[in-house]
Amino acid sequence: MNETLLGQKAAQYQKLLAGVPLIESPFFEEIIESSAFDETTKSAARQLHDRGWAVIDFPDPDFDAVAERIQRSLGPRYDWDSWRSKGWRDNDGLRIQDAHAFDPDVRRIAANPQVLALLTRLYGRPAWPFQTLNFPVGTQQHYHSDAVHFSTAPERFMCGVWVALEDIGPDQGPLMYFSGSHKWPIFVNEHIDYCRAAHQVDPPNQRAFEAMWEALVEAKGLQPEYFQAKKGQALIWAANLLHGGSRQQDPSLTRWSQVTHYYFEGCSYYSPMESDPFYGRIYFRQHRNIANGQPMRNVYAGRRVPDWFVWWMTFRSISKGRLLSEAAKRVTARLARKSTP
Repeated sequence: MNETLLGQKAAQYQKLLAGVPLIESPFFEEIIESSAFDETTKSAARQLHDRGWAVIDFPDPDFDAVAERIQRSLGPRYDWDSWRSKGWRDNDGLRIQDAHAFDPDVRRIAANPQVLALLTRLYGRPAWPFQTLNFPVGTQQHYHSDAVHFSTAPERFMCGVWVALEDIGPDQGPLMYFSGSHKWPIFVNEHIDYCRAAHQVDPPNQRAFEAMWEALVEAKGLQPEYFQAKKGQALIWAANLLHGGSRQQDPSLTRWSQVTHYYFEGCSYYSPMESDPFYGRIYFRQHRNIANGQPMRNVYAGRRVPDWFVWWMTFRSISKGRLLSEAAKRVTARLARKSTP
C-alpha cells in the first residue's frame, strides 16, 4: 500500500507481514494507531478486526435510482412462481450470478471507486471485484465460510460486500452471521479428512463442512445476529466469517440485495473445496476485474504463476462434466463482454 495512505510507521509494521491482511494482522493495533487513516476507515477496520464485519452507507448519491433500475431489469429473469410454490418451502433462494456482465447498474455497484478505495486501505492491497450475486428474495442458505469457496495464497485476501436494495425486516430472511468466527483457523478439505478427488460430486457443495461448522458454533457458544438493513446500507464481511441467509418467513415479500465478492492483488486465487493441493489438484480461479475487464493473473510472492501450471492443476481438479460447463460459461461471458457497450 502507498506509504502516504498508511503512514510511515504503520507501513513498516505492515511490511513485516505483507502476506496478512491489515485487518487480520497481529500488528493491527500498532498499525491502526500510527496510521494516517481517517476516522471512517479506522472505525470499519476495528469492526472487521474485532467482529469480522462492518456496516457502511453505500457511497453512491444516486443509489435509490440504481437500486430501482436493477429491480426492473432483473425481476423478469427470475422464476417467481416456482419459488413461491416450491423453492421457498425447500429453503431455496433465487439468484443471478454475474449480472454485471450485462447490467451496467450491477457493475456500477460492484466497481464503486470509494468502496474499492476503502477495501484497499483495510486490507493493505488493491481490491478488485470478481463476482456478483443478485437476490430478489432471501437466500435461506446454511451458514458458511467463504474461505472454502474462494480463497487466496496468502490466505484471507478476500471479502464480501452485501448491499440492501430495499429495507429488509425480520420476515424477509435477513442476512445472518456469527461475530468473531472470522478469527478461527480456516478449515479446508484436509482438516475434515475429505479428498475431493475421491468424492467427485458434480457440482461440489459445502455440505461436507456443515456439521463441523454447526459443532463449532455450539462449542463456542455463539449466537446468530441478523442484519435488518435499511436501503443503501452495506455490510462488509471477512473471508472466514460464518454467515448465511435466515429463513424467509413470508414468501410474498421480496428481499432485494446484491453481493459483490472481492479479491486483492498479488495473490493466487483458488477454491479449496475443489482442491487437493498435495494430491496434485488445485482449482485455480481465473477471473477478470469487473472494474476494468482485465484478466487478473495468479501471483505467488511477487512472481506470476506459470499459465501452464494453472491450466494443468485446474484441469486435473474438475470432472469432464464440470469442464464442459466451465468452458460454456467462458464462452457466454466472452460474448456478453463483446455485446456490452
